[in-house]
Amino acid sequence: MRKNRPIKLKIDTYNTNIVIEVRRFKPIDTFRVIKLASITLTEQYNPSIFTYFYETYPQGFLVAEQNHKIIGFITGVKISMSIAKILMLSVDPAFQKKKIGRKLLDEFLKISIQENVEKIELEVRTDNTKAIKFYEKNGFKKVGKIKEFYQDRKNAYTMRLNFKGDP
Repeated sequence: MRKNRPIKLKIDTYNTNIVIEVRRFKPIDTFRVIKLASITLTEQYNPSIFTYFYETYPQGFLVAEQNHKIIGFITGVKISMSIAKILMLSVDPAFQKKKIGRKLLDEFLKISIQENVEKIELEVRTDNTKAIKFYEKNGFKKVGKIKEFYQDRKNAYTMRLNFKGDP
């Protein structure tokens, strides 16, 4: 996203036009993002973590909004010169299956490519089949398993997308 300009997307779902804006997260969005995360994600996060993600890698923290309401977000960080990591991706349940998660992911991927990232990694609960299918459909592959990764001691798959072939 050049010069932090928002991207307006028109999504046609079942003959219903939804216009959303994907833009960089701003600190004023913190409360709304925390609220959405608490509804959609299984982990409970300390609110300061969202500020930390923003301060660490602001270009990797994007929100989707409709009529000034945040309906989704993605946050990730660059963990090395060539590897980025998606930390959270969330879409309001009322807006799921409308390609909003895909648009957020696409924008994160574009930013990663612009920054010469070669791989993107993430963790996903092994019992979250919906998320696993979403990531696989978007080119990610399971590359490992981490036992008792989450607060409730559930396991996670490590997934990876390679822009420059497989290793």
